[in-house]
Amino acid sequence: MSSSRLHPVHGLRTNARDLVMISVAGQVASPTERGTPWRIGYDGRPRSLPGTGGIVLNHRVGDPCVGLAGDHVEPAVSVRNESRSAGGSPDAANQALQSYSCVGNHAVVTTGRAAGARGVVTGKHGGVDTVLIDFPLPAMRQMAIGDRIQVWAYGLGLRLTDYPDVAIWNCSPRLLARWRPVEREGRIHVEVTHRIPARVMGSGLGRNNVLRGDYDIQMSDPAMVRRYRLGSLRFGDIVGIMDADNRYGRSRLEGHVSVGVIVHSDSTVAGHGPGVVSLLSAPASRLRLELSPDANIARYLDIRPPRPARPSFPLPTVEQRERTVARLRQRATASAATARTGLG
Repeated sequence: MSSSRLHPVHGLRTNARDLVMISVAGQVASPTERGTPWRIGYDGRPRSLPGTGGIVLNHRVGDPCVGLAGDHVEPAVSVRNESRSAGGSPDAANQALQSYSCVGNHAVVTTGRAAGARGVVTGKHGGVDTVLIDFPLPAMRQMAIGDRIQVWAYGLGLRLTDYPDVAIWNCSPRLLARWRPVEREGRIHVEVTHRIPARVMGSGLGRNNVLRGDYDIQMSDPAMVRRYRLGSLRFGDIVGIMDADNRYGRSRLEGHVSVGVIVHSDSTVAGHGPGVVSLLSAPASRLRLELSPDANIARYLDIRPPRPARPSFPLPTVEQRERTVARLRQRATASAATARTGLG
C-alpha cells in the first residue's frame, strides 16, 4: 500500500510518518468449545450458546452487543495465526498478529473464493487471542474457515508528540484521523458513547500490557446497567472508562481515564461482559470525554451506518422476565379455568 493512501492525522501532531507498516497474517479461526458445552451464568443457570470464533454474518460493528443469544460473540470474522514459529514461543506468530494489528488497519483475503476482498480490523479478543476483521457481507458469505487473511499493520508506536502523557494503543492513524480529537486549552477532547466507572470492569484486569486482548464490562448488576446505560452498547462503540489506567496494563487509578472500543458481545458468565480494547489512556486533566451517540467505529471507518442505540437487557434479565410473564399467564389461565368450573 503506497504512502499516498495513508490517512494523515489532522489537528494534533503525531509521529505517524515514522511508524512502520508491516504485514501480518492469520487464518479464519474455527469456533471452539472447551470440555463441556455448558456455561454457568452469574444467575446460577447453565446455558449452551454460540461463542467465539468463526464468521458471524448477522452481527457486525454498529449492531447491539447486549442481550444476544450468544456469549462473547465476535462480530464478522475472527482470525488467528496457527503457524508454529521456529524457536521461541509456539504461539509467537499469533501474538505478533495481536500486538501489531490496530483498529482501522486494512486487511485482504489472500486465499479461497473470497480472495481479494478488503476488510477493516475492528478489535482483538483476549483469552482466545483473535483479531477481529469486518468484511462486506457478500465477501463473508464466500469465505471459509481456514482462509488466509493479511493485515497491513500500522499504528504500533503511535504518539501524540505534544502530549507525551497520553498513551495510544491499538489505534491506527486512520482511526485517529476519522475520530478527530480536538485540542482545547491544553486538553484533548474525544467523542465517546458512554462514560463507565472502572469498578464495573472485570475479566482482563491484571495484564502488564494492553496490546493483546481486552477487558470486560460486567453486566451482573441491574442497577449499574441502568445507571450507566450499558444495555445500549453496540459493537464498535467508543467508550470512556473513568478512574482507569491503561498505560502499562489494565488497572484502576483515580484521576486517570481510558478510552476503548467495544469488540465482543456480553456474557452470562460472572465477571464477563462486552469487551473493551484500549485506545487512549491519560490523566483526566489531559483527556476530556464528550458524549456522542455517533462515536462508533462503523461510522468513523465507513464500514456501515451504525444502528440507533436502544436499551437492551442482558440475557439473564430477559430470561427472568420471560419466566415471570409465563408464571403470570399460567396463574391467569388457572384462575380462568377455576372460574369456569365454578360457573358450571
